[in-house]
This record gives sequence, structure tokens and C-alpha cells, in this order.
Amino acid sequence: MKGQWIGNFSGSSSGQVIVNIDESPSFYQGVVYLHESEAGLPSALAGVVTTDKKTSFECRAIVFPINPRTRRPDIWANIKADYDATVNFSTYADIKGSWDDETLNLSWTTDIGVVGNAVLPRSKAAEPSELVPENKTWESFKAYVAGLEGKRYLFRGQSTQRRLRTSFHRTGRVDLMRFIREDIRTLHQYLSARTRHVFNLDIGNENGAFFNLVQHHGYPTPLLDWTYSPYVAAFFAYRHISRDKASTADQEDKVRILVFDQAKWRATLPQMLVVESPWLHLSIGEFLAIENERMIPQQAASLVTNIDDIESYIAAFETLESKYLRAIDLPVIDRNTVIQELRYMGITAGSMFPGLDGACEELKERNFDD
Repeated sequence: MKGQWIGNFSGSSSGQVIVNIDESPSFYQGVVYLHESEAGLPSALAGVVTTDKKTSFECRAIVFPINPRTRRPDIWANIKADYDATVNFSTYADIKGSWDDETLNLSWTTDIGVVGNAVLPRSKAAEPSELVPENKTWESFKAYVAGLEGKRYLFRGQSTQRRLRTSFHRTGRVDLMRFIREDIRTLHQYLSARTRHVFNLDIGNENGAFFNLVQHHGYPTPLLDWTYSPYVAAFFAYRHISRDKASTADQEDKVRILVFDQAKWRATLPQMLVVESPWLHLSIGEFLAIENERMIPQQAASLVTNIDDIESYIAAFETLESKYLRAIDLPVIDRNTVIQELRYMGITAGSMFPGLDGACEELKERNFDD
């Protein structure tokens, strides 16, 4: 049952439902968001906790409206005046559910007689990427990026063709309310003793900087790292490919560079630099480099999202004539040429990761054969 389930509901009203479920040792827990199709009705949030891990469950959930001004859960008394006097809001819902490998079935009845049901498909986030790549050589890739409009695109290098997914979602977790309430609070408490700057997480810029810092040091976050430089992306694509692996690679062995039209995305969709938004979003953030020397040489930007399956979300906005995301695959066997040219450009582990780790990684590459 764990994972993100997205689809439509029907019943007394209709709209979109988003279900984020985490797995605990003996039960499931998470949150359900309902977004009404009718503009005059409020969105809602309900927490779900099962008593066990069977494939069917029943539970009673307290229901909270989403404040349309703050975009956060609230109580009905605080936002009732924002809606027509005829609109009423439920206090709780009795929820029944069942699930299998493909679908999650939900039905509910509230204390004021509102009923609803939904059949939701499982997220495809754990499946292989469905992007159809353009295969290029290193030389043709350089010619391609030379013709791109500067600053319009973001790039991301990957040593595999795996589907786009944040490090947080790759852990199998999806409930970002729990992540903020439990994980980040504990992490901030521990790291405040180890950083020169004490981050104020109530300030948006500092909160983003904190997330970016811990992401760069290996902690799972709902951020996805990108760069404005196609050559920095190439460094990360080839970074963990050894000389020995490259020398024995087949022509079919590839690394991947993703190209994202961030300028068109920003112009088309609203950007929300918040982690626990009730609405699905994929937003572009450029955060303060507080205690994070890597951001500037990496020309870094981040995608902030509450979406598990990023590729499907982007694809839903694309047409044959208008694309946001494309994949370019480069041969693994080009590795030595690429790394050598990047070194001449000053793009090395030492420059990308200021400090002892980066210096040692660079000198290892320089002084050892594999």
C-alpha cells in the first residue's frame, strides 16, 4: 500500500485525490488530499492510519479544510467566510480501502453524509524511464549544447538511465508532512551543533538552503539536483565510470544527460517553493549557498517537488510540438576523452567538491589507472 497514488474521485462531488502512504513496521500511515473540481468548494486533508498491514482496512479520519490563503490545513471556522453560506464542511470521514499491486480502492462517508470513492493506479516511479533518448557522441553533444539558448535550460547527469526521482522518494517514503514534522526537526537539532550558521527554518530562503546543504551531504530530500552547465552535468554522468569500466564497455553502454526547459516551465506553471504543499507541484529553486561551497562551482539549481513520478507529471503537460524534458545518451566508452576535456575546462572533483574529499578524488583520477 505504501507509495503515492493519484487519480480522480466521484460521489457527492468530484475532483482529484492524492494519497501519500508510508510503511511502518506493523501498519501504514499517511495523508489523503481531496481537491474539488467545483471552484466554490474547499480542498480537504485527512490522515490515514491502519491497524495492521492487511490488504483491506477501515479507519475514521479527522478532516481538515485547506486554507485557500495560507495553503495549509486549518479549521473550518477560520475559512468559512471565504465560501458561500450554503457550503458546509465535514468533521470526520469513515474510510474503507483495499489494495493490490496495481490499484488502491477507497470509499468514504462523512459525518454530514458526504460520500465518495476512487480507484487509483499505482505510481510508475519505480519503473524504468520511458524517455526516448537521443543518442549522441561526445562531439555531437558539444555541437548540440553550443546551439542552445544560454540560461534557458537545466541539465542533469546520470550514470544510468533510471527514472527521475528525488532521493527522498527513492527511499520509498512519500508523506512529506511526516518528513517535516519528524525527520527535519531531528536533523536540524543535530546539525545545529555542527554548522557555524544556525538555520532558521521559518525563513524560506534559509529553509531552502538547509535542505540543499543536507542534500549535498547525502541526506534524502525532496530536491533533485540540476546544473546550468551541460559540462558539469557531463562530469556527474561520467563521475563514477572508471577507466577500466570504460575500456570494457560495449557501444550500447550509455550514460545519460537530461535537458529541462526550465524557462518555459516557469512561464507555464506556478512555482511553489514549499515541500508539503497539498497541491502537486514541480518547482525550480536556487537557494542561498550558506555553508555550501559546492553550489557556485556546480552552477546548481534544484527541482523541489512532492511528486514521486516526476517524468509522468512532466509528460502530462507535453505535446508533440511542445516538450519540456529530453534525454541524451552518451557512450560510456567516451569516458576518458570526456574527463580529459572537462579537466582542461577546470571541471574536476577538486573544483566541484571544495575540500579534502574532492581533492583526493581528483588526485586519485590523476594518479591511478582505475
